[in-house]
Amino acid sequence: MNDVAANLQEVKGKIREAAEGSGRRAEDVRLVLVTKTVTPERIRAAITAGQRDLGENKVQEGRQKAAALADESLRWSMIGHLQTNKVKDVLGFAAEVQSLDRLSLATALDRRLQQLGRGLDVLVQVNTSGEASKFGLTPEEVPAFLRELTACSALRPKGFMTLATFTPDEAEVRRCFRLLRALRDHAQQQAPQAGQLAELSMGMSGDYPWAIEEGATIVRVGQAVFGKRALPDAHYWPGVAGTAA
Repeated sequence: MNDVAANLQEVKGKIREAAEGSGRRAEDVRLVLVTKTVTPERIRAAITAGQRDLGENKVQEGRQKAAALADESLRWSMIGHLQTNKVKDVLGFAAEVQSLDRLSLATALDRRLQQLGRGLDVLVQVNTSGEASKFGLTPEEVPAFLRELTACSALRPKGFMTLATFTPDEAEVRRCFRLLRALRDHAQQQAPQAGQLAELSMGMSGDYPWAIEEGATIVRVGQAVFGKRALPDAHYWPGVAGTAA
């Protein structure tokens, strides 16, 4: 398990370097450690090394791991595509949903949250790559969606999330990140939730230093800490190939 702790410290070092190199503090960038396919035992090694912010792509995995690690003080985020019929289950463990991508999901989350008497932090997922295989609103849909979201009073929109194009082309990856930042900056001026929309969740194991340099406040990193996964990325993002979180 020593490799997990060492890898985690290396990632944190790169976060600090990228943040400070772009005129920010490392503390201004939140690391969400992606635990998909990782056993609770290996996750505990990261927890022991100081990591408390975890993210899952699949609801069932998230529920199981949250239960297995219930003795720990953790913050779980749902970062994968969320089906409306899984709302009840995801609210059983997640304190945040980073993949809000349609009004029907917002409505279902709000309805359940109203019943529970609680709120939920959410990020609006935007498809900045333009790839049909990816979920998320188009950039053009964002302003109207934010206006519609005001009807869901239990949701607390905090910002935006994206998956950049899976490519080694740095210019293309940075283009996706810059587009999300521009959308955020515009929303902070024009959206009803203006003052709340500070977060930019962008950047994964293969590109998180670039994301930080482009303004990311949250990075989602898994393989750089836990190692490569046995299952292909298409298991988590159907139709998508390439380096994932």
